Amino acid sequence: MIPTSRLLALLVSAVLVAGACSTGGAATSAPPAESPTAVPAATPDPDDLLALVKTAGTIRISTDPNYAPQSVLKPDGTYEGFDIDVANKIAAGLGVKVEFITPGWDTITAGSWGGRWDISVGSMTILADRTKVLDFSVPYYYTPAQLAATKASGITTLDGFAGKTICVGDSTTYQYWLEGTLDPAIKALTPPAGATAFKLPTDQNCAEAIQAGRTESDGMLTSNTVIEQAIGAGVPMVKVGDPVYNEELAVAIDKSGPPHADLVAAIDKIITDMHSDGTLKALSEKWFGVDLTTKVGE
Repeated sequence: MIPTSRLLALLVSAVLVAGACSTGGAATSAPPAESPTAVPAATPDPDDLLALVKTAGTIRISTDPNYAPQSVLKPDGTYEGFDIDVANKIAAGLGVKVEFITPGWDTITAGSWGGRWDISVGSMTILADRTKVLDFSVPYYYTPAQLAATKASGITTLDGFAGKTICVGDSTTYQYWLEGTLDPAIKALTPPAGATAFKLPTDQNCAEAIQAGRTESDGMLTSNTVIEQAIGAGVPMVKVGDPVYNEELAVAIDKSGPPHADLVAAIDKIITDMHSDGTLKALSEKWFGVDLTTKVGE
């Protein structure tokens, strides 16, 4: 038998050994994992068009002064329309003012702007050929291309335009469709057999020609928004058939100008945010009476 005093001594020794082992284990435990290192934000390019625009405090935007309801120059020298509102929202998002420039449409789509303006907010369709000379933002809205016939022509169907003349704006997708050169990536109906294009500088000039009683064409092809506006203003014509195709419309920037990756990214974010928060939908309903900010089929 072990004496009581001896037993107590053994117990005290065991406790001390266990404590020492426990302390030693804690000292050799693995250190906590380090937090991942944050990726630094990209440094803005001081030579990018975004930096140049911000330094100037103004962004120069090309638009059409006669393309209601997208854009129109008012008698007081100010502009209004859907594209104008979008342009002003983009400028506000960039923290700068707007100066509107009004070159010809064929000049805008040809690229090589020579620094005369910074971007185009003019309902430009994204086309493969245009991407050779222009860069584009994400689309800000979508429009159907619509045929309309003069009331005098008596045409009521798409086939009724066979062998007839249709007025279109120069260097537009409407001209390309009639001539069979529209970007094949755009799903479109087949043009009427033998139909030919009568070109004027802008789509609105076609409506004005019909309103004036000119007889060079039997109708016109343009955005449904312009057709609706013209008919509402009393132009003697009627819509014919369903839209012949749909267009994705975006902001354009000249490839031959200053670097502009930062500006494109900034504009893309502004447009995406306006899609998300309903701003573009509200502007579309204001000017067109319908939401054209969702791609057809989605």
